[in-house]
Amino acid sequence: MSNPETEAALRHLRAADPVLARLIDAGRPIAPAAHEDLYLGLLRAIVSQQISTKAAAAIWRKFQALFGPEGYPEPVALLAFSDEELRTAGLSYQKAGYLRAIADFALRDELDHARLSQLNEEELTQHLTQIKGVGRWTAQMLCMFALDMPDVFPEGDLGIQNAMRRHYGLEETGRALLRRLIELAEPWRPYRTLASKYLWQSLG
Repeated sequence: MSNPETEAALRHLRAADPVLARLIDAGRPIAPAAHEDLYLGLLRAIVSQQISTKAAAAIWRKFQALFGPEGYPEPVALLAFSDEELRTAGLSYQKAGYLRAIADFALRDELDHARLSQLNEEELTQHLTQIKGVGRWTAQMLCMFALDMPDVFPEGDLGIQNAMRRHYGLEETGRALLRRLIELAEPWRPYRTLASKYLWQSLG
């Protein structure tokens, strides 16, 4: 989003939700995400799954170090590594397999940015979840950060759940919690991505 768009989004979110208005006012400005390399974005999302941000950053650095001074994991080069070699970067066997599945998908030209940026969130999620190891959460992270789609709400994300439990005083768990989160996020449309980023920031 450009600056006038960001301003419009913030005005909408402040007016739509007093809790969010407080978080925006207390938080730091959030700049639009750059249009990241989709292939690289997917690899990073897999590395980050189910571990802390700090651990993910350390593993990502070791993983990049396997690919020489540039540190770019070209699909052909990535596919040439064995599981054991990938494990030296701190990756599990399972994640090593997932990263290879992404490289294979990229080699088949299934990650063409120009084509994928034409899809909506649901279509893109369906396309990406064909890759082994890529679930709905990973696809949503890509929509939010690599493609900067403005209206994505990752209700299954643990950080979002924790932030909303805290700020909205929610007691629900399981499916009831997910339903409640989706309900609370409804007035944020069409800017649920920015709202989510402020929720994550509030946990910092």
